[in-house]
Amino acid sequence: MSANTLDGSAHPLHGKVAVITGGSRGIGLGIATAYRAAGVHVVIAARKAAGLAEAREELLRVKGDGDLHTVVANAGEPEQAEACVDETMARFGRVDILVNNAATNPYHGDLLDLDLPRAEKTVRVNQYGMIAWTRYAWRAWMAEHGGAVVNIASVGGLIVDPHIGYYNATKAAMLHMTRQLAYELGPRARVNAIAPGLIKTELARAVWEVREPILTAKLPLRRLGTVEDVANAALFLASDASSWMTGQTLVLDGGATALPIGVDE
Repeated sequence: MSANTLDGSAHPLHGKVAVITGGSRGIGLGIATAYRAAGVHVVIAARKAAGLAEAREELLRVKGDGDLHTVVANAGEPEQAEACVDETMARFGRVDILVNNAATNPYHGDLLDLDLPRAEKTVRVNQYGMIAWTRYAWRAWMAEHGGAVVNIASVGGLIVDPHIGYYNATKAAMLHMTRQLAYELGPRARVNAIAPGLIKTELARAVWEVREPILTAKLPLRRLGTVEDVANAALFLASDASSWMTGQTLVLDGGATALPIGVDE
C-alpha cells in the first residue's frame, strides 16, 4: 500500500496517530505496515519486548514518513492499556485510531469441558480488553476530537466450530460490543469491526499449510486471505472513506459464509 494516493497527494490518513494492540506479528503487524506506508504515526503494543523489537525492524524498512513507537503491554491488563495510551499522548499528543487486534485462545475443545481459568483469560483479553483500550483512547482524545476504532473479530463469531467454540463466542460478543460502542460513542467516534476468515499468518500455518487446496476448493474466491486483505479493510475503516459507517462488521472470508448448506460442490 503506497503512502500516496493515485493523484500523488498524501494519503487521507497521513499524520494521524494509531495504536494497534497485538501489533508485533500477523494481522496486527500487517495493519501497522499499511498504516505506516500511509504516513500514519504508529504505536504497536504487544506482550513480548523481543517480538516488538523484530516488528520494529521490519516496519522501519517500510517506506513512510510516520513515526514508529513500541510499547510492551498485555491487552488483558487494563492498567497497561492506560499506560500505553498515556505514553502515546505524551509522545504524539493524540490518538486518532485504535485497532483492537490482540486476542488469545488458550482452550480447544467442547464448551462443557472448559475450565474457569482459561475461560476467564479468554474473556479478559478478547472482550474486556477491547473495552479497556477503547475506554482510555476515548477519554484521552476521541471524546473531544473524534476518531475511529477498528475491532479485529473473526468470522468464527458468526458460525459454529467443533474445536474453538468459546473463542468464537468471545468474538461474537466483540461484534455485539462493536454495535453497542458505536451507539455510545457516536457521533464523535466511529466503531467498526472486521471479521476475517482463515488468514495465511505464521501463527495459523499449522492449520492452512497442509490443507490449503482442500480449504480453498469450495471458496467462491478459491484462495485464503492474507494480512494485506485485512490491512486494506483497516485502512478503509479508519479513513473518511467510511465516514457514514459505524457499528458494522466487514466479513473477509473469501465467500465462506456465502456457501449453501448441505451442498458438496
